[in-house]
Amino acid sequence: MRVGLTRESALVVVDMQEDFCEGGSLPVRGCRALVDKINKYIDYFRNAGLAVIATRDWHPPNHTSFKERGGPWPAHCVAGSKGAQFVEGLKLPEDVIVVSKATEPDIEAYSAFKLTPLHYILASRGVKRLFITGVATDYCVKETAVEALKLGYEVIILVDAVAGVSEETSRKALEELVSEGAILATEEDIAR
Repeated sequence: MRVGLTRESALVVVDMQEDFCEGGSLPVRGCRALVDKINKYIDYFRNAGLAVIATRDWHPPNHTSFKERGGPWPAHCVAGSKGAQFVEGLKLPEDVIVVSKATEPDIEAYSAFKLTPLHYILASRGVKRLFITGVATDYCVKETAVEALKLGYEVIILVDAVAGVSEETSRKALEELVSEGAILATEEDIAR
C-alpha cells in the first residue's frame, strides 16, 4: 500500500535520545541504526514543507519511573543531561517542534500527548495524518500512536524506522495498533 504525504501530514520522531541508544542507560537495540532512515524521512517532510516534531523524555532527576523511586527503569533522559540529548547524527531541521514529556516527578508519560501541547500544536497547523518513527515501538511509539488514534488522527507507523525493547512485545504492539486503525508502512509505500 502506498501512503501519500498530504498537506495535513506531519512526521513525529519519538524519543531518539542518547540514553535510548546503544551505550545509553536504557538502550533499545537497533536505535542508532535508525538514524539514517529517520534522516531520510525528515528530508521528505522538509522538502514537502511539512512539520517535523521530535519528542523527548525530559525527566526530573527524581522521576517516578526510576528504580530509585520504585519504578521499572534505570534513571534515563534527565533534563539537560547528555543522555537526554537527541542522538548524534540525527538531522533535525532548525524549525523542528520539540515536545518534552514526562517532565513531572510523579507522573509517568509514555505518550507524547500526555500533559504536553502536542495536540494543540498539530490542530493549530491543520495536521490530521501522523507518520511516526523512533523508539521504543512497544512503549512510547505505541502509546503516542494509541493516543493519536483516540484523538482522531490518521496514524502511519513507519516500521522501517522504529525499534523496540523486545521483538515479541514490539510485534504485539504493532498488531494492537493495526487492530485500532493504524497503518504500517515503509519508505517504499510513501508516494512522493
